Amino acid sequence: MSSRESEIAHEFHPYFRAYKDGRVERFFGSDIVPASIDSQDGVSTKDVIIVPETGVSARIFIPSSVKPSQKLPLVVYFHGGGFFMGSPFCSEYHNYVTFLVSKANVVAVSIDYRLAPEHLVPIAYEDSWAALKWVASHSSGEGPEAWLKDYADFQRLFLVGDSAGGNIVHNMAVQAATEDLSGVKLLGICLIQPFFGRTDGHVDKYWLFVCPTSRFGDPRINPAVDSRLSRLGCSRVLIFLAEKDNLRERGQFYCETLKSSGWGGELVIAETEGEDHAFQLFNPNSEKALALMNRLVSFINRDKEASM
Repeated sequence: MSSRESEIAHEFHPYFRAYKDGRVERFFGSDIVPASIDSQDGVSTKDVIIVPETGVSARIFIPSSVKPSQKLPLVVYFHGGGFFMGSPFCSEYHNYVTFLVSKANVVAVSIDYRLAPEHLVPIAYEDSWAALKWVASHSSGEGPEAWLKDYADFQRLFLVGDSAGGNIVHNMAVQAATEDLSGVKLLGICLIQPFFGRTDGHVDKYWLFVCPTSRFGDPRINPAVDSRLSRLGCSRVLIFLAEKDNLRERGQFYCETLKSSGWGGELVIAETEGEDHAFQLFNPNSEKALALMNRLVSFINRDKEASM
């Protein structure tokens, strides 16, 4: 191996390493849990290709007990990983979305957008919007995926994401305010420990790695400069923060920015004391992770619970 082949260009210990010769090593999110029908968790899953030309795909989750005439809330999930790692198919995200589907009794579509540095931003956003439009295309009874046509209630759509996925959720909701997602009603979005620019007016090394030409004036990383924010395409927003997370202040800044934007919806902020970034993924059965999940389930099923 030559010196260039072994020379590290970027390293985000302990999860990721990129070499100057273009090779990358991902130490998180690269394992694959096979899709299965009627797993022991009571959830069935299948994988679908959304855009054959780019390879954008998704994993669809349904409760195995769903009845033929039953319509369930629809969750579109965007995984985290800094835009450079993570996957719907890896154990952390597969298990987390499976648990959400089991607890909330929903249909979920977990999006596999392309990653940097092989595919720099804005590819992740473009893939995510293409996937969201593909999901929406089933609302009229068209589209290729039977599980969506048969079981999803497109008038109860929620977008959920953590970390970089939370950032994608926000940007999808902003885009939904100005571009057509015909046939669906986006009721709410949930951002779990979302990734935005620093509160001192700068962006960090992670953002510069995935989007080298961008700075703090980019509305994708700084919602405060986005003139569309007041038209956010939903009526309810839930934000989860973690006390020890180094993204906590950025999440607070997002909340303050949304409050002052003129957006007229309902904003709820929930902070978990004593926990760090992504604790709900790495210790999902802990008391505090279960409390977060229960809060998310209630957010999705609030209208149903109120009518009972």
